[in-house]
Amino acid sequence: MNSTLIQMTLIMVCGAAWRFAKPAGLSAEQTRQVLTTVVYYLLLPAMVLEVLWSADIGLHSFQYAWLGMGSIIAAMLCLWVIGALFRFDDRRLGAMILAAAFPNVTYLGLPVLEQAFGSWARSVAIQMDLFAATPLLFTIGVIVARHYGEETAKSPRPVWLFFHAPPFWAAAAAVILNINGVVAPVWLLGVLQKLSAGVVPLMLFSLGLALSWKALTVRNIPYIIPVAVIKMAVMPLLAMILVGFLPITGEYREAAVLDLSMPSMVLGIVFCDRYRLDSSLYAMAVTVTTAISLIALPFWHSVLQQ
Repeated sequence: MNSTLIQMTLIMVCGAAWRFAKPAGLSAEQTRQVLTTVVYYLLLPAMVLEVLWSADIGLHSFQYAWLGMGSIIAAMLCLWVIGALFRFDDRRLGAMILAAAFPNVTYLGLPVLEQAFGSWARSVAIQMDLFAATPLLFTIGVIVARHYGEETAKSPRPVWLFFHAPPFWAAAAAVILNINGVVAPVWLLGVLQKLSAGVVPLMLFSLGLALSWKALTVRNIPYIIPVAVIKMAVMPLLAMILVGFLPITGEYREAAVLDLSMPSMVLGIVFCDRYRLDSSLYAMAVTVTTAISLIALPFWHSVLQQ
């Protein structure tokens, strides 16, 4: 695990260095937008299709969904209780709930799980994302953002339109092909594998581009502490308790819980910007929890293996 995290950290450092160097005059924001667009619309759908087409899809897919949803909702409730007790400002509380509840199950979770457990673990990360984290983010997450923030778009998009996305279409196609026993042609499988190979390094590089040390401010420390504690300590514990009620065992159990132990997801900052939540606080939460994860993930990995 330590060797894996060192390798991934160095790739993220390359992204962070790009933010300062700006090669060819390209800013971190410009570069990240292009890379994440390519990953989201081409490379990630290719990986989803490749992995889920041959994955063992069945009852355990619903178990991943229940585990992920239960852990995320429990983390949201924990932060909401803390916010109610200390009467946090609405804009801050909304950002804190999103940061504490939604883990970076794909952009960091997928490469970590793949390196720690093997290529089979990609299926766990993808199913946890598509069947648990993303559906909750675009439903309950949007509700939370709208409640504590304000809608900036003149004509708000219906929630269901957010599922009209390439990874979901790829997942739907893969599940249909998988269930019907269709065998992937060798030439197509080769193309999907080559496209999939670019997902992990570009995801990690993009994550490095997203980390902003300028977001670290003293005034946000009192708000970051409960987020970091819930995200990196309480939520993994909750996941370990919940998985005990599900028939998920062995390495599948370890991979699922470790995926839910990831730091705050980067995508949440888009919701903070759109609904006028505290974006700088959320950006700081991503940076801080990602830094803490370099210590927390090896710890939880060792705990899960006992």
